[in-house]
Amino acid sequence: MPPHTPHGGAARHDDDPARTPSRLFQRGSWPEARFVADVLRTETVGGALLLLGAVLALLWANSPWSGSYAALSGFVPWPGGAALHLDLSLAKWAADGLLAIFFFVVGLELKREFVAGDLRDPRRAALPVVAAVGGMLLPALIYVGVTLGSGGEGLRGWAIPTATDIAFALAVLAVIGSHLPQGLRAFLLTLAVVDDLLAITIIAVFYTADFHPLPLLGALLPIAAFALLVQRRKTWWWALIPLAVLAWTLMHASGVHATVAGVLLGFTVPVLRRRGDGPGLAERLEHRWRPVSAGFAVPVFAFFAAGVSLRGTDLGAVFTDPIVVGVMTGLVLGKSVGIFGSTWLLARFTRARLDDDISWSDLLGVALLAGIGFTVSLLIGELAFGPGSPADDRVKAAVLAGSLASAVLASIVLVRRNSVYRRIHERETRDDDQDGVPDVYQRRPGAPQ
Repeated sequence: MPPHTPHGGAARHDDDPARTPSRLFQRGSWPEARFVADVLRTETVGGALLLLGAVLALLWANSPWSGSYAALSGFVPWPGGAALHLDLSLAKWAADGLLAIFFFVVGLELKREFVAGDLRDPRRAALPVVAAVGGMLLPALIYVGVTLGSGGEGLRGWAIPTATDIAFALAVLAVIGSHLPQGLRAFLLTLAVVDDLLAITIIAVFYTADFHPLPLLGALLPIAAFALLVQRRKTWWWALIPLAVLAWTLMHASGVHATVAGVLLGFTVPVLRRRGDGPGLAERLEHRWRPVSAGFAVPVFAFFAAGVSLRGTDLGAVFTDPIVVGVMTGLVLGKSVGIFGSTWLLARFTRARLDDDISWSDLLGVALLAGIGFTVSLLIGELAFGPGSPADDRVKAAVLAGSLASAVLASIVLVRRNSVYRRIHERETRDDDQDGVPDVYQRRPGAPQ
């Protein structure tokens, strides 16, 4: 039975690769499909916990007991750590410490994708990279355009609407898009990972205050020692964890945001496995630390970051504030138009066309979903305006509202598309054999080797 397009027609396959036009969102390999499925399962739970943490924070911050929430956020567990810049509140520990675990997993994901994943092929990598860049440039330009006349302070937040929250976006996709094509789901995952890399670069370059080069150079020593051990496949927790903590401490003391240490440590881990050594070390560490990141680190950060109080606030004044308008417009409009438009331009100028299984409506839904900017957007807002400042509170309200609007609009588009793909999936799986690998991931008889 020939594969079908989402519109019910038989898909045409051309066995001559020289005559086959370039396709966007082609179905990846079976190992890549299993990897994406594993990530989606973990991030679905993590996204639900993240949402729970944010809702609890909002309810507590707007309750009669809001003072206890503020006291908890501002509590300093180790007040004697000023010499090492570790006299941090619980909210700062969540933003600077726990998110380093999140970005360590991001570093592992990035290295795996570009060393052993389907994106080691530059032609496959071009699409999510171009889309990520377009999805960051346009929101930044929209924000600057909206806030340009409001004074210099507002412009510091230009990067807030550029980020995509990987946990939240993938959780929404897993709930509403269970039958969307694997190529589309892999695209969102890789787009979000590349987006995180660009966001970390922005944080390191544009939001570093009081830079101190000596601690930064010192941080390279434990990172190098960590790299030496993992390259030799020495996974002694009693050595690796202290080295990671020391690298994080020195990075924090340098003035560069400490989460950068997490990404650099992730980059040092080898991806390719030795013969007979089972899964690569990066994959093993990712499976071990992703549940910690998605199930604990990110939800706790969301709990401390999302608690904006709206009691006694003039909501009309808040949602006409240039910073709020810039963030919301950047997330909802800038992200969707930037990702959709850059992908369309790539197809236009390379004469590529969408894979037979995918329509432009699918891409619109995913582009809208990328407007969920929760975790990294809140982090950049704190770095831009200072935690607890009036501008930071407005940023939190804008990020929450913009992310919610993006999720709702994406759901409207993708729920309808998902029902179409469910019917196609039911037809295709009736003819699958029992070898554990769906037929769509196996070579067609007579196809070129």
